[in-house]
Amino acid sequence: MMVKGIKMKKTLTLLTMTASLAACVDHGHDSDHSHDHGDNSHQHSHSTDITNDNVKDITGTIFTSRATNCAEYANEYTSNVKDVNENTAYAGRLKISLENGQCVFNTNAIPNHDFNDGSRTFRNPVSEQDVTYTIPQSPKMSDKITELSLRADNAVFLNGVKLDLLAAGCFGVGDGFIGCGDTEQPFRFDPMSSLNSFGTDSHNAHTQPDGTYHYHGNPLAMFTASSKAASPVIGFAADGFPIYGSYFDDNGTIRKAKSSYVLKNNGSLRADVVFAGKTYSPGGSYDGQYVDDFKYDALAGGDLDECNGMTVDGHYGYYVTDAYPWVLKCFKGTPDDSFNKKRPTKGPKRKL
Repeated sequence: MMVKGIKMKKTLTLLTMTASLAACVDHGHDSDHSHDHGDNSHQHSHSTDITNDNVKDITGTIFTSRATNCAEYANEYTSNVKDVNENTAYAGRLKISLENGQCVFNTNAIPNHDFNDGSRTFRNPVSEQDVTYTIPQSPKMSDKITELSLRADNAVFLNGVKLDLLAAGCFGVGDGFIGCGDTEQPFRFDPMSSLNSFGTDSHNAHTQPDGTYHYHGNPLAMFTASSKAASPVIGFAADGFPIYGSYFDDNGTIRKAKSSYVLKNNGSLRADVVFAGKTYSPGGSYDGQYVDDFKYDALAGGDLDECNGMTVDGHYGYYVTDAYPWVLKCFKGTPDDSFNKKRPTKGPKRKL
C-alpha cells in the first residue's frame, strides 16, 4: 500500500483530560458524483509536525466529551487512515494549543477515519494541507448574526477536518456544479439533498481541487447516534461556539435536536426569482434540492434557532440535524478571520 504523509507511532499513553476518547467507528452511505471546490486555502503560519511523545492516537475514535471550552482539548493528535478507493494510507496530524485566551488548531486536514469509500472515487485525490484556525476560549454572542459565506470555512472538527457547507453550484450558472460565486445567487444546490449527487463518501465529505478533504454535514464517524446519552462536542464553529452531535437532554429525555427550517409554502410549486436582471426558473416544487427551498419557522415545532443552535444547561452550541441546515445556518458569535479563505492567484474561483 502506498503511504502519504509521515508515519506516526501509535502511543498507548492515556492522557488525563476532559476530552477522553474511546476507539470505534461506523460507516454509512455513499454517493457517486464529484464536484469541484475552490477559493479554499488559508494563510499558514504553523507546522503540523508532531514534536513530542505526548500524542493521542485518535484513529477511528468516537468522541465522548461534552466540554464546551476548546482549551479542554489542547493536545497533539495523530491518526492512520486509508483512502479506500485509491488503496492509499494517510497519517492525520492535529495540534490544538492555547495562545492568549484562544485555541489554535493546526491541522493537515486528514480525518481520523477511512474515507473516499463511495461508488466512485473522488475527482481530486486527497492531499495533506497545513491549515491554522483560531477560536476564542470564551466565545460571546454578537448583537447580530453573521450569515455563512463562500469566502470562509464554517467550522473545524476535533479530528482536524473543516466544515464547508455551501456549494458553488447554482441553477442556471455555468454547468450548475461550479462558478456560482455570489452568495446571494438564487437556487444554490444543497450538497446534502438526496436530489443532488455531489460525489461524497459515507461521511458526507469529498475534496476540493487542491485535495482538501471537508464535510458538508454529519461526519457519521465522530459520535454515537444513540438516545442513551446526550451527544458530545465534535468540533467548534468559526465563532468559537461548540458543535454537538444530534442528541440532547430534554428534561430527562434524550432525543435528537430538531431543525426549525421547513419547506416554503408547504412544498408547493417553486416560484421564479429575478436576480441581477435575470429570471431564474428551475420549476418543480419546493423539495429541498436548493437551499432556497427552506425558510426558518420558529413556530414549526423545532428545537433550534435560525442558526441551528440552542442553549442547554447554560451553554450555547450548534447541533447536527437530520434535516436542513444540517449543522449550522449562520453564526451567533463573531467568526474569526482565520477561517477566511485565501483568494486563488490563478485560475477560476471554484468551490464545492
